Amino acid sequence: MTREWLLKGGACFNPAKQRLARFLKRPTLRSAGQLAYSPLYPTFFILLLLLVTLPFVAAFLAALLPSNARNAEAWLAGAVAVCGFAITCWFYPQISQGQIIREEIPWLPALGVNLIFRLDGFAWLFLLLVTGVGFLVVLYARYYMSPEDPVPRFFAFFLAFMGSMLGVVVSGNLIQLVVFWELTSITSFLLIGYWFHIPQAREGARMALTVTGLGGLALLAGILIIGHIAGSYDLDIVLASGQLIREHSLYLPALVLVLLGALTKSAQFPFHFWLPRAMSAPTPVSAYLHSATMVKAGVFLLVRFWPIMAGTDAWFWIVTFSGLITLIIGGYIAIFQTDLKGLLAYSTISHLGLITTLLGMSSPLAAVAAIFHIANHATFKASLFMAAGIVDHESGTRDIRKLNGLFRFMPITATLAMVASAAMAGVPLLNG
Repeated sequence: MTREWLLKGGACFNPAKQRLARFLKRPTLRSAGQLAYSPLYPTFFILLLLLVTLPFVAAFLAALLPSNARNAEAWLAGAVAVCGFAITCWFYPQISQGQIIREEIPWLPALGVNLIFRLDGFAWLFLLLVTGVGFLVVLYARYYMSPEDPVPRFFAFFLAFMGSMLGVVVSGNLIQLVVFWELTSITSFLLIGYWFHIPQAREGARMALTVTGLGGLALLAGILIIGHIAGSYDLDIVLASGQLIREHSLYLPALVLVLLGALTKSAQFPFHFWLPRAMSAPTPVSAYLHSATMVKAGVFLLVRFWPIMAGTDAWFWIVTFSGLITLIIGGYIAIFQTDLKGLLAYSTISHLGLITTLLGMSSPLAAVAAIFHIANHATFKASLFMAAGIVDHESGTRDIRKLNGLFRFMPITATLAMVASAAMAGVPLLNG
């Protein structure tokens, strides 16, 4: 087990890490941190390992609790989310200084593949979204789910998905990232099909798993090509090999395969059809998966690979075209939706299209705007999904043709929904 901390100085003891260390000593990258080994930071290793493993342990415990232990389940899931959020905040002083935390555990040393946990500023932002929104959704689910629902199964699936998403975010090895990526597809399948007695839920879960699972296989193939080109699956080494990858003859097939993984996950054209069908899931699932986590994994991957794959004509035309078409189609279809969750689903598709379009422009300013909107969208869309769930829970319908005058009966929910809607519309002084 090797504990690593990206600070100034340090030594590397194998050829791959020596290449990385030489690269990080370039003056232009010093602000991003430099690789070093030190025994003085065991806390970082413990916290990063706890951040990823705790949700899976809690998921196992949640599955063992009795079906009537609603409060215990909610307390367990909420405590895990709060712990994850607290750990994320604890890393803020290091992240705010531009440092990168990195921990490595031998996994398959003969193949040059190790478990690497890597935390930089972008990953830190996603950890905030996954754990922060996760806690709010747990609190919401405690009162939303019916006493007849098997709550232990719900929270077990929810926590397993949270752990999978956290694993994607902090993975510093590309093979490891694909493993957690596929785990998000499996656990989201279980969450979307939670009400398996409803045919639409089963159909939506199967479609989501089929599309995103096949995209994950394409991503794996693309990762193998990138690892072959860069000579390593270590994310830091791959990020340092951007020019080599873009100039290689295998760049185009690698790009297409990686984009298939990202675009299917984020429901981008022509793979946008699975997301509206996933709305048969319980509203807490929709609020979590389709605002801050699962569909954001695709754009997370685009941002993560932006430094090494953007800047070419192929990247521009594929990513921008797909994002722009998705932006238009999602917004247009949303106009004609009468179901609240259906409207929000197509709105989500449209906003993800906007983020994808910005990333396709290969402009640093556009990339910053895309990352900013990732956080914006997570906050107002989670709020709107939960507001839609409250309306459905209290009125018995989500059909907007049958809903009117709710402000008199639900003033707090209506006020929060209007603020979130204004943020989505880009009203000044709000984050949208």
